[in-house]
Amino acid sequence: MKSNFLSDLSKEKQLAPLLDFYYEKHLKQYTFKRVSNLKQQRQGIDLILEHKVSKNLFYVDEKAQLDYVNESLPTFAFELSYLKNGDQKRGWLFDASKKTHFYALVTSIFSDEEKMFTSCNITFVNRKKLIGHLVDLNLTEEHFTKVIRNNAQTNGKLILESLHPKKEGFLFFSTSNKVEKPINLVLRLEFLVEIGVAKRLV
Repeated sequence: MKSNFLSDLSKEKQLAPLLDFYYEKHLKQYTFKRVSNLKQQRQGIDLILEHKVSKNLFYVDEKAQLDYVNESLPTFAFELSYLKNGDQKRGWLFDASKKTHFYALVTSIFSDEEKMFTSCNITFVNRKKLIGHLVDLNLTEEHFTKVIRNNAQTNGKLILESLHPKKEGFLFFSTSNKVEKPINLVLRLEFLVEIGVAKRLV
């Protein structure tokens, strides 16, 4: 088992020009700038969007499926918890220290040339609306904590009563194949759009 952290950072840098191209093309009401400040990045800010008229700022956390290049997955994994130095840490979805307004979920990443990404899909998810919808389904952070505690030895998919596993989502425990042992809420992208918390940009 190994962490993909460093290789993912390299891939993220290679992916950035393609994402910027799509932002310029499809977010015509906004200017944007990439964040290089490590403190801001740790607060869940990769990109700052500024509305050209209202001047309102929106913080975007880019989440890319870099483990699945040249594949199209219908789902995305939202991190609930992970291990660091043997301690269980809160994942980015419910982490109150994150200032993220929107997630830019980057999927269907294709690379037709070596070290160059040529196309992808981007789905913007309103973080506050997503968490609000989960709370309406009684899928609160406290509920997930209890479920995780009660299923500590689980590896793989765990079906939740509140979500249709094929049409909406499920929990996934990566306890035996990844060093960080992440536990993710896996949600279908179509479901996120249907419930009004997400919008496909490209």
